[in-house]
Amino acid sequence: MAKKVLTYNLSQPLGEATTAKVDIDVRDGNLKIDRLSSGEPLLASGTLQYLENQKLATHSVNTSNGQVTLTLRASGRGQPWFHLPWQAGSGATEWQIHLNPNVQSEIVAHSRGGNVSLNLAGMAITSVSADTGGGNMDLVLPDNATNLNVTARTGAGSATVEIGNDTTGSNTVNASSGAGNVVVHVPSVIAARVHATSGLGKVIVDSQFNKIDDHTYQSPGYDGAADKVEITAKSGAGNVSVNTNRSRRRSARTDEENLGLRRTS
Repeated sequence: MAKKVLTYNLSQPLGEATTAKVDIDVRDGNLKIDRLSSGEPLLASGTLQYLENQKLATHSVNTSNGQVTLTLRASGRGQPWFHLPWQAGSGATEWQIHLNPNVQSEIVAHSRGGNVSLNLAGMAITSVSADTGGGNMDLVLPDNATNLNVTARTGAGSATVEIGNDTTGSNTVNASSGAGNVVVHVPSVIAARVHATSGLGKVIVDSQFNKIDDHTYQSPGYDGAADKVEITAKSGAGNVSVNTNRSRRRSARTDEENLGLRRTS
């Protein structure tokens, strides 16, 4: 007999917060994060599902040196997850969280087996560390970001990362999957160095990058560029694609169907 799914409504007041660390663990569930669309004085709002035999999520707020740390932890003992690519994303519950776009935020997000989707467009983000044991990973970074440090990792699903327009400073993006495809979108106007590898799949890198060695590609003028991004993209078994000049919010399936411009074995 299926367990009943209940919902907890999150509403965290903004207070005096100007910077925040948001640390979320959904256990086996799916997670979606985006921006607050209303002007309410909130740090975060959302809906957190849980099963009737579980306790409510653990919810804590701490302030240290001017930074607010919001921690959300799903209850329950969970279960070990490993999915083959066609099995990815079978989390039992879903958390939808909306964050204040005006607060400089560091995001840490974890699921043991569900899908993780972070649409951070229009937000003020300093760093992202997101992982799932077996679901799909979909990450959209904000425009006008600077000096980002980003990790997006899945054990078996697909991983898609979209770097925002007008990204400035020195940025790092690490995207990986144990078995699924990995796709990274790069604005054509930002200099990039790409380290791309796959154990069993194909590596496809946009032709605007010069090949430096077997696994490294680089924009002309990268070394002297003030604004740049260093990308590490890898998969154990899937294809790895790094491309430019793509419209925002392209689906992972479309990327895979239109894989690109340069192929290496």
